[in-house]
Amino acid sequence: MDFRPWLMLVVLGGVTLGYALARSDIAGEQNTSFTFGLVGLGLVVLGALGVGRASFGSAGRGMGLVDLMREARLSGGVKVVAIGGGTGLPSALRALKQQTSNITAVVTVADDGGSSGRLRRDMKVLPPGDLRNNIAALADDESLMTKLMQYRFDSGELSGHAFGNLFISALSGVAGGLTEALGEIERVLNVRGRVLPATLDDVTLVAEMRVNGRHLRVEGESKIPEVGGTIEHVTLVPEPAAHPESVRAIMDAQLVVIGPGSLYTSILPSMMVGGIADALRATKAYKIYICNVATQPGETEGYSAADHVLALEQHIGRGVFQAVLVNTHYPEKNAGPNTRYVAPPPAHHEIYQRYEVREADLTDDARPWRHDGEKLAKAIKELLVVHRIGGGLV
Repeated sequence: MDFRPWLMLVVLGGVTLGYALARSDIAGEQNTSFTFGLVGLGLVVLGALGVGRASFGSAGRGMGLVDLMREARLSGGVKVVAIGGGTGLPSALRALKQQTSNITAVVTVADDGGSSGRLRRDMKVLPPGDLRNNIAALADDESLMTKLMQYRFDSGELSGHAFGNLFISALSGVAGGLTEALGEIERVLNVRGRVLPATLDDVTLVAEMRVNGRHLRVEGESKIPEVGGTIEHVTLVPEPAAHPESVRAIMDAQLVVIGPGSLYTSILPSMMVGGIADALRATKAYKIYICNVATQPGETEGYSAADHVLALEQHIGRGVFQAVLVNTHYPEKNAGPNTRYVAPPPAHHEIYQRYEVREADLTDDARPWRHDGEKLAKAIKELLVVHRIGGGLV
């Protein structure tokens, strides 16, 4: 591997940092200096990591025979697309990456809160937070760069920002676009798979809600759960078009996993993007909806697994997935006073006529409101074996 392009990146980053420092004392140029400083820092880090990888050989060299055999086995695994966002989708990706390296995460870009929301408003970029979390989930967990991507500043003007959010935003401008920036980051982190936005359009999630008998229109993903009412319907404004790469990945997949994640603020904002649901209906992939283990305050309080499925049908119609994976284990230990488990569909409910409903113990013993990665992978694998899809997971 040639290290010279990476070395040039380090040099370019150093020059950019120097330019930022030179402008830092000029009145009215502090914001420009700050932005160039972030870009320069990101380029230096990215280039240095690239030089290191190039100097010590590709990922395969230096591996033991067992590691090489495992990598070869993973590269031949089933082609998976995982759709969603929030904290739920990364848990599914961590489980799946142990089984196959042919993974594409299609991620929501409707977030408008926290660090992502600030960057979205200040730098006019797509919110990077969900993209960052899913890249980290597919990367080497022990990598210094992965830890750096997840590092969050706790003081000063950068307080609350994750370094990875700043890096993705800056690199998008340098690399010529968000897709190109994600590709560069994935190469450096040796990601098993890739992460794509559901759309490249700037969208706002809008909810029609019922609060104390009154109808409210709430704009903004972060505001919806705070209202404390009942969500009747959500839409994306303006109506976005799907990222072509995301559509191609779905059409090429053998397995599509939808969720887990927040129903109204993570999963639906990904699936309501124009072209995504159509691609899901058209693909030959086997498609599984993974229902949440616990209900979410402000979104799905009192929902059963059947209610989750009916809400999806209300927004995107039927025929989008074939199976529903439902947790049936409700431990009290470690659950705490606020955990409310999602109940399975009532007996003889109508969804049993339209879907294959697979029930299993999916809870994480330490955090029972979340899925356990190994249990989830096992349940998915069993479905693939039954349907003889792609040889199943490895």
